[in-house]
Amino acid sequence: MNTKNLVAEFIGTFALIFIGAGTLAIGEGGLLEVALAHSLVVVGFIYAYGHISGTHINPAVTLGLLIAGEIQFITAIGYWIVQFLGGILGAVALNALLPNPGDLGVTILSENVSVGQGLVIEIILTFFLVNTIFNTAVSGKAGNFAGLAIGLTLMFCILMGGPLTRASLNPARTLGPAIVSGNYADIWLYFVGPCVGAILAALLYIGVLKDKREA
Repeated sequence: MNTKNLVAEFIGTFALIFIGAGTLAIGEGGLLEVALAHSLVVVGFIYAYGHISGTHINPAVTLGLLIAGEIQFITAIGYWIVQFLGGILGAVALNALLPNPGDLGVTILSENVSVGQGLVIEIILTFFLVNTIFNTAVSGKAGNFAGLAIGLTLMFCILMGGPLTRASLNPARTLGPAIVSGNYADIWLYFVGPCVGAILAALLYIGVLKDKREA
């Protein structure tokens, strides 16, 4: 297993929680600022580390790529370990450094959103994200614009889903703040939803959208 890959995934996931969840926890900006914080981290690290690890920084993305045969199982396990560790330590750092960390940007459902609605929202939004990853970065069709397309997809997902589920789309984004804040409300749906969405995107790609000449 390549140590550089694991380091890249750890740092990228740490940054996503420290900057993304941190922006939400600080509470000085609105929805647009939170969406920008998450998406800019993704764009920046895709261009910084994409050539090293692929910049998954999301266990659901890694699962989708595993289902599609784009990553080996042992590599996926390593990615999952460092992604969750990066998410937890990112939340620990926020809790230690913010003067008023609040709920640490924990992913929770809005009061008017049911568990079933939240689950479906997380499935759909994660599907959109992983679908973009497959059809830009994995396919190679978007060239150097893949990172921008992925970041913009995450941004529009957060703009829509943020007020409803806080738009996790990422089990590592959920787990870190949940552990440090001690708030595990409906946490299972933030694992199941993104994983189901990623699997659906992978199946669509390999079954329908993938250029068979690449196989």
